[in-house]
Amino acid sequence: MSRVLISGASIAGPTLAYWLSKAGFDVTVIERAKAPRPGGQAIDIRGPALKIVRAMGLLDRVASMRTRLKGMSTVDIDGREVSRTEERTISGGRFNSGDIEILRDDLAVLLLNAGHAAASYRYGDTITGLEQDDTGVSVSFETAAPQRFDLVIGADGVYSNTRHIVFGNDPAFIRPLGVVLAIFTAPNMSNLQDLQIAYRDDTSGYVVYPDRDNKELRVNLGFGLLPEDDARGSPAAQKALVAKRCGHLGGDIPRLIETMFATDDFYIGALAQVRMESWSKGRVTLVGDAAYCPSPFTGQGTGLALIGAFVLARELARSPKDFAAGFERCERRMLPFVRKNQDMLDLSRREPVPDDIFDAAKNAIDIDDLLETNNRIGSSHSARPTSIIKLGSLQPSVFEGTGSDPGPTEGRSC
Repeated sequence: MSRVLISGASIAGPTLAYWLSKAGFDVTVIERAKAPRPGGQAIDIRGPALKIVRAMGLLDRVASMRTRLKGMSTVDIDGREVSRTEERTISGGRFNSGDIEILRDDLAVLLLNAGHAAASYRYGDTITGLEQDDTGVSVSFETAAPQRFDLVIGADGVYSNTRHIVFGNDPAFIRPLGVVLAIFTAPNMSNLQDLQIAYRDDTSGYVVYPDRDNKELRVNLGFGLLPEDDARGSPAAQKALVAKRCGHLGGDIPRLIETMFATDDFYIGALAQVRMESWSKGRVTLVGDAAYCPSPFTGQGTGLALIGAFVLARELARSPKDFAAGFERCERRMLPFVRKNQDMLDLSRREPVPDDIFDAAKNAIDIDDLLETNNRIGSSHSARPTSIIKLGSLQPSVFEGTGSDPGPTEGRSC
């Protein structure tokens, strides 16, 4: 039985762990954070990604936890409404699309609980070194003792530590967009009721919307990155940067920024696309944002993460003794789909991606043959007793061995 290490436990990592465990691989997931992380933006499950969620037995749960937005209001810099639509939102697209919008942390918990009984999870640790040879990969960690694995898979986000160790710091892999995005949770002081508000000018913008019960807001603030800006400093410095660059925005934004300083549920990142012609090297490969982040502006980061994890797992299961062939088949199937979605990005566009272009991109991959193979194989793993994961509930632990078998270092899914 092949031992597989996955780095990253947000969206792609737990999805991959579920499908690999189901196929009989012995899976360990490592995550830098000390526990599953709360918060994050609304993300979308679209097209073939919905088939994967259904195959995991999660579709009904996902649908019940979807966002309940009923429209979007575009406002001016002072927060006054300019226009309103009840047909779509910026974050979720058309209401009649058949897609599902869900908060990132809600989906992350569902994915973790789906596969946690079959894979070993370790929080509060990270990879510090990888050495490959003909029989496996020796992995060193920040806190745990070194261990040996047959395969290592990086699901650790746009600025992937795994990618840096294995592929080097090649600037060609990262295409900066010159935009910083900050996301945090705040009280619903705006009294938004199932309504999203949005503003954008040439230097900054925001999208704000309530959670399902309208008690809290998810605040997304964006601004252009200046040469002197450091979006990777301390949390205090990051929050000060957001306040400085978004302080001119009116409406309720100043009050929301005040609440930002008191919250631990805060994320900031310089947005980028990840473009690689191949994301495998020897016994190491990448998945999700680490391999092919399309950026939040495409709305397809979650779809690529879910589909990419599923395709990788099924291709490895097709040839468990020939991982190189599995890697190659995965990349051959995924790369055209990845490029179709990445190519939707156009920072000059003020309106949503045209529906025909978007629909073609989200459906630009066929996975039905892999789903049929999965149905024939069924479940082959021997699960440990199930435990329900809650956000922030896990503490760092030693590696647990399994007989048969992610908030996120993976980053908020682009």
